Amino acid sequence: MREEIKKQFCEILGSEQVMIDEPMSCHTTFRIGGPAEYFVCPRTVQEVQKTIQICLENQIPYFILGNGSNLLVSDHGYQGVIIQLFKNMNQITVEKDCIRAQAGALLSSIAKQALACGLAGFEFAGGIPGTLGGAVVMNAGAYGGEMKDVLDCVTVLNQEQELVTIPVSEMKMGYRTSIVKEKGYTVLEAVLRLNPADEEEIREKMRDFTQRRVSKQPLDLPSAGSTFKRPEGYFAGKLIMDAGLRGYRVGGAQVSEKHCGFVVNTDHATAQDVRQLMQDVSDRVWEKFHVRLEPEVKFLGDFSTGE
Repeated sequence: MREEIKKQFCEILGSEQVMIDEPMSCHTTFRIGGPAEYFVCPRTVQEVQKTIQICLENQIPYFILGNGSNLLVSDHGYQGVIIQLFKNMNQITVEKDCIRAQAGALLSSIAKQALACGLAGFEFAGGIPGTLGGAVVMNAGAYGGEMKDVLDCVTVLNQEQELVTIPVSEMKMGYRTSIVKEKGYTVLEAVLRLNPADEEEIREKMRDFTQRRVSKQPLDLPSAGSTFKRPEGYFAGKLIMDAGLRGYRVGGAQVSEKHCGFVVNTDHATAQDVRQLMQDVSDRVWEKFHVRLEPEVKFLGDFSTGE
């Protein structure tokens, strides 16, 4: 059965785009994760559709992956198909004051293109370590900006695997959520509507945001970015710090000493190390402040007891 499924993927994508038992630690910014049963890299919308169709026909679970930020994959890996939309689908084109980009385009690359064309409004996203697809799904944001502020429309595959273009007014974008996340759609591309501005002003704003990130975030260690969602009326990092958890460790995982809102992989941390640390942090903050921290990091795979 497994070889037959692999053969089907290879017929559509070519054997070089299909991997078996691929270590997910090579494809996540946490540098953590066991093997994916199938790991495939489509290059076109049609290939994405055909790949998902194979999954549906064979009742195999699948997961759409960008560059693996904001993700913790189980030490057991993933029993199913990882469909990576990244380097094979990362085209960026500029049309007057709009940027059209495929789901696999890095936010940093889009920000650089916007700068080169004198288009403002996307500076906030330049340092977010993710792809456009993932940013749309979770309405990524930083420094007062969010994806909903710059999106014009998004092209997705809906639950029937039909191509649909959704205007931002119908995207139901809120804090770390969207209709894409609610419905399980697959983002293929998006159009961003930006504003013409002085190139040097855009550059200075990007430089300011970069300096803030470098000074405050643990960019020298593997992590998945902000670990917890921001509780209403609070900041997760401050709650964790005030709970006395700066530097708290479980195995190779640690609450960053530089920014308590980040969990970092200091020494070959396992997914279970991270999971346990996050639970400990959530429990301690609840005990001390009666505020429950919710994960911003997505968990993928089997995290059952005994891992």
